Amino acid sequence: MTDSIAAKGALERRLEVHIDHDTVEKAIDARLKTFGRQARLKGFRPGKAPLTVVKRQFGAQIRDEVVNEMVREHLGTALQEHQLAPVANPQIEPLPTENGAGLRFAAHFEVYPEISLSGLSDIEVSRLTADVGEADVDAMIETLRKQRPNYSTATRPAVDGDRLTVSFEGRLDGVAFEGGTAEGVEIILGAGRMIKDFEAGLQGMQACETKVVPVVFPADYQKAELASQSTEFTITVTAHEQADLPAIDDEFCAVFGVTEGGLAGLRAEVAENMRRELTENIRAKLKTQVLDKLLASHPVELPKAAVESELRQLQIEWLRRMGADLNNLKQAPPREPFEENAKRRVAVGLLMGEIIRAQNLTVDAKALDERIEMAAISYSDPEAAIAQIKADERLRSQFAGSLLEDQAVEWLLTQMKVIDQPATFKELMNFGA
Repeated sequence: MTDSIAAKGALERRLEVHIDHDTVEKAIDARLKTFGRQARLKGFRPGKAPLTVVKRQFGAQIRDEVVNEMVREHLGTALQEHQLAPVANPQIEPLPTENGAGLRFAAHFEVYPEISLSGLSDIEVSRLTADVGEADVDAMIETLRKQRPNYSTATRPAVDGDRLTVSFEGRLDGVAFEGGTAEGVEIILGAGRMIKDFEAGLQGMQACETKVVPVVFPADYQKAELASQSTEFTITVTAHEQADLPAIDDEFCAVFGVTEGGLAGLRAEVAENMRRELTENIRAKLKTQVLDKLLASHPVELPKAAVESELRQLQIEWLRRMGADLNNLKQAPPREPFEENAKRRVAVGLLMGEIIRAQNLTVDAKALDERIEMAAISYSDPEAAIAQIKADERLRSQFAGSLLEDQAVEWLLTQMKVIDQPATFKELMNFGA
């Protein structure tokens, strides 16, 4: 076998391989003899058919099989000799040969770029610092109370936070339109779940009151026939209730899983959850900043095949979230919205991969279990969630990859200039804004 390699661009390679005639023919003859000893041909005892008969009936098929196997085998050997790692399966181009010249083919593929990390000590990042104070806990408990109000009949005009039960009929050009009529609809005033003009018309209404409200549908409304249209709704309020905040008693604490310790126990539980979320938020913001600055200072030539693969993966993830057929990419949105994210993922993956390789980072089994357990806390049945993640190789691999990436970021932080920047829980979590 002889071969030659040529660069067709920064990452594109063309590897030409020539397998001599004798090597090819010997392999084909050996396969024909092996097949002949096992073949059952009409008119002959098993394995007793003459080689010429076997060759006449199966020669073309066996030649194709042997040639395909030799292409894979010799290509693998050539790639190994040249220390080349294709990004994706090479495209094979058969090359013409003269009679008796053997087998020639060219493999077209991309290789990964060489990554060189330098100047890391010149990169400056800001690490936000904050803690959860008593006032933050007070505000969070007040928010929890507002999320679980008790409702009682209201005798005043409706204001934000009230619960209204309404019936309505919408008309376009004086004619009722499909989907514009309903009865007994509950609306929390100020929640923004209804069209802006509709909800504004409810302000100040009371039970048993009927009102005609002009409503202009937004330009991006999901039903195109109503987008930007001026309509009017006849709305009747059949019930009007005001929100009363619940007392912080044992019953209220039990809603959040606190069955002992009363208010003090609830505050401790809430504070712990807030600190966990705060820590994760700070970590995520710092990681994003580190990666942004690393990408900006280390532009990477991206293999087209890797970007293409990432684009498909993003489309599949979208299909999975939508509960659609994962094998039907035609159901996914156009590729364009995914392109920048795909390129970023590939670039980050290449840089992180180099750090992981150079620093010999590995996944610690205990740390992986802790990461999975932490993620499962938010599920209604954490134990079941943990078991499901550990049993799913794809999910487990994602957690392992995330853990390795975080280790790489931690290493980067030891190389960069890190400046602590004080902040507050409210600022970082956008709480109460």
